[in-house]
Amino acid sequence: MPPPVSRADAGATLEGFLDGISARAFRFAEAGLRHREDAMDAVQDAMMKMLGYRDRPAEEWTPLFWTILRSRIVDAQRRRTLRLGWMSSADERREEGVDWAGHEPDPSRAHEGREAYGELVGALRDLPRRQREAFTLRVLEELDVATTARVMGCGEGSVKTHLSRARDALQKRLEDFR
Repeated sequence: MPPPVSRADAGATLEGFLDGISARAFRFAEAGLRHREDAMDAVQDAMMKMLGYRDRPAEEWTPLFWTILRSRIVDAQRRRTLRLGWMSSADERREEGVDWAGHEPDPSRAHEGREAYGELVGALRDLPRRQREAFTLRVLEELDVATTARVMGCGEGSVKTHLSRARDALQKRLEDFR
């Protein structure tokens, strides 16, 4: 039987978990929000919320974190839609969309992978939200179907449908890139 984990060790373990997931979480949030600062805010909020769950078993952290982050992204998207609808003209909304779509991937990526990464990010951004979430959580994060369904708040069949549609759309979009 393993020795009991002290509260200090649990905090360090949660810190290690958050450190290990931060880059992937940021890419997930950035793909959903299409705005770097909003993505950083969403990830930071999700990580702060996770601190309240430090006493939960470590095997619960992954689905819990992705559920929290997804909720933060959806909230930010709703706030943005409301803000853009109330406080800006149609011309300003179009300008916002151009800025988001033209955002470049992280420049520290290796030169040969930069173009492929940009194409993948662009293709993911063009997917409907549910398809993008299903693909990211199942393929990139390698969560199982049940956990992905829990994170997305839907049934396992819906996850499979969204994932299938996402793969079809990505394959068609990236076919020319090969």
